[in-house]
Order: sequence, then C-alpha cells, then structure tokens
Amino acid sequence: MTSEIIYKYLSNEASEQEVQTLFEWIEASEENKKQFIIIKKTWVLTALTKDISADTAPVIKIKPKNKTRKYFQYAAVFIVLLGLVKIAFNFNQRAKNSKEIVLELGNGQTEYITKNNHSNLVNDKGELIAKKLPGQIVYFGKTKDDEVIYNLLKVPYGKTFKLTLSDGTIVNLNSGTTLRYPEQFGINGKRTVYLTGEAFFEVTKDKEHPFIVNSNQVDIEVLGTKFNVSAYPENPSVNSVLVEGSIQMYETQNPSNSVLLKPNQMATWQNSTRKITTKSVDPSFYSAWTKGELTFNDTPFSTITKIIQRTYDVEIINKNSDLAKQNFTGTIKISESSVENILELLKRDTPFEYSIQQNTITITNLP
Repeated sequence: MTSEIIYKYLSNEASEQEVQTLFEWIEASEENKKQFIIIKKTWVLTALTKDISADTAPVIKIKPKNKTRKYFQYAAVFIVLLGLVKIAFNFNQRAKNSKEIVLELGNGQTEYITKNNHSNLVNDKGELIAKKLPGQIVYFGKTKDDEVIYNLLKVPYGKTFKLTLSDGTIVNLNSGTTLRYPEQFGINGKRTVYLTGEAFFEVTKDKEHPFIVNSNQVDIEVLGTKFNVSAYPENPSVNSVLVEGSIQMYETQNPSNSVLLKPNQMATWQNSTRKITTKSVDPSFYSAWTKGELTFNDTPFSTITKIIQRTYDVEIINKNSDLAKQNFTGTIKISESSVENILELLKRDTPFEYSIQQNTITITNLP
C-alpha cells in the first residue's frame, strides 16, 4: 500500500490525506526515508520515457494543517510539477547543425560524413572498397598485408555512427569516439583496430585471424563475439563488457597481465595501478546506448554529467554541492528527451537552479 501511495504522490495523483499518511510513514524511520528516496530517484529519470503534456498537466497544491506542518518541509522539496519549462535552446538540433562526422583517409584526404551521404569508395585499381550510406559505412574485401591502409573515423559529441569493417564485423561508435581501422584487413595476421571512446563490437568469427581492439594501455582479443568497450581519455580506466562469446583483456606491454572473460562479466583496467579486475554485470546496461537509450543504475551525478555532455554536445558546470553527492537510477530515451527535460526532472529530486549560455549549462544552488 505504501508503494502505491508513493507512486500516486510522485504522479500528482495523491489526495491530501494520502500525502499526510506518506509523510508520517517517511518520518517513522530512517529505513523508510531511504526507501522513499530510492523509489523517487528511479521514478525521476524513468518519467522521461512517459508522455507528459505541459499544457494539461495538473498542479497539486497542499495546504498544511497545524498537525502536519512539520511534514510540509518534505512537500516543499518533493512536490512534483508535471509542467516542464520550455526553453528556446534546442541542443540536439544545434549539435547536428554544427558538427559532422570526420573520416580521415589513409592517403591524407579528409571527408565529412553528412546525413544524406551516399557514395562509393574505390581503390587505385577502381575496385570497390566501401559504400558510404546515411549513418554508416560498409567496407569490403581483403588486401595484401603490405598494402593495408588505415583510416581514422571521428564521431563528435551529439552523434553516433555505425561501421561495417571489411571482414563483416559491425562496430557501433558512441559520441566522442575515434576509431582507427584498416580499409581492408590483410590476408594474413591479426585484425587490429584502435579505439578511443566507446564502441560496441559484433565481431565476425575467423579463427585464423584474431580480432584485437587496442584501447589506452590494453588490448582486447577475440575470435568472434559481442562486447562493449569504454575507453574515454578523461576516465582513469578501460571497461569491457562481454555479451556473447569470450574475450581476453591484457596489458599491451605485458601480455601475461591478463584476464579471460565469460558472458555477463566486465573487465576493468586501472591506469594508475595497472591492474585488471572483473565482476558480473547486466550487459544490457552497458549496451543500451546502441539502442538510443541512456541507462543509469545508482550512478553518481558526476558520471551522468559526462554522459549527457557527450550525448547532447553540451558543457555542464555544476556548482551545486548537494547535487554532486546524488546518485540516480533510470532510463532515458535520447530521441525523446532534451537536456532541458532531463534537468527539469532532476530538479524534482534535488532542487537547483541552472542557466544557459550558448551550449554551456551552469548549475547552481537555489537562491
């Protein structure tokens, strides 16, 4: 019954009597307070996946009686306003208009991958090497080992991109990611690519040619599998989550320093200690971005800030000490949510003010 009242309260459907009952329950014990906070934090972000009408959403006003006055402090902090503030800035659209995906070819030429891009790439012999399609590039064929040419693909903040390598391996690249890869893999040897940022790999099986992802100071070697790698330069670690098959993570300069992963495990390389640790995880949490979602599980706001900055191509300056201490759980659909939506919902949990200048957001304490 308590959970039902909490969700009614968060949805602005609770009566004044139910609100009073809820506050009395919260005040009864520290455990109740913790349970309420956990439920509310989850609801705050999950609310982004629901349709909310700013024009028709009701606003509940609670007038405290004398005996409930001591509980009104909760209402002042937790009351939910369904009407979202409409702000003139649309960061998603601006990011699409201001930055393009950059392809640096091995011959020194630079190309920009536009939304409507549709062309073919041929070699000096006139042979088809790749097809450039909207949102992705598909490569073909193999070449002699001494003729392998590496390209560099740069995906800016605010965008993602799909790449099919010449062996059929599919790579989904997240925002702020750079991948160095061969136009065509060699006939012999290993299939090696170099990653900075985050990517989800679906590797084509080839026992004779192991696939290797080099990130920072570690290599991840596979034969055929599905896995996610996160290796942003601002982070002090490299994480690899295995979805299917098996992979081995090892230190590039010391291959004996290695771990072998099983599905539903994550390996983490720490730059400072040069150690690799493993733990069991839910892989769907780490691959949600490939489906256009941001998923958080008791995630610190500092981490959420970095993800939002990359996803929406904005800069966030947080000067609110209370918000910096908060963790959140929930799922955000990127295409259906703007930065403003996210901030307005986060305000429901931890009140704060924010201002916007161009693509910079500054978060401050309430006056």
